[in-house]
Amino acid sequence: MLLASSIVKLVAEIALMALLGRGLVGLLAGARRESNFFYQLLCMLTRPFERLIRRLTPRVVIDRHIPLVTFLIMVMIWFAALYMKIATCLTIGLDQCK
Repeated sequence: MLLASSIVKLVAEIALMALLGRGLVGLLAGARRESNFFYQLLCMLTRPFERLIRRLTPRVVIDRHIPLVTFLIMVMIWFAALYMKIATCLTIGLDQCK
């Protein structure tokens, strides 16, 4: 269970950092962000997560809000994985969680 919660937490961290980086590069690049190499790379990293969230959310959610919804859901998943990791470590003993 510790390995599973660590993997879920790691994947959520990767998605969160990519979404955050994409937002920051998008702000810095402005209107020319679609031609920016790093923005395209971050879009490629976040695309699988956004597609999954698009399938899970109702059509009422506007497509341009999907990155924000994805970020918020990934934050919730990260906290859930963190809780599971802490609970597992308290159950099996802290010295086995290093």
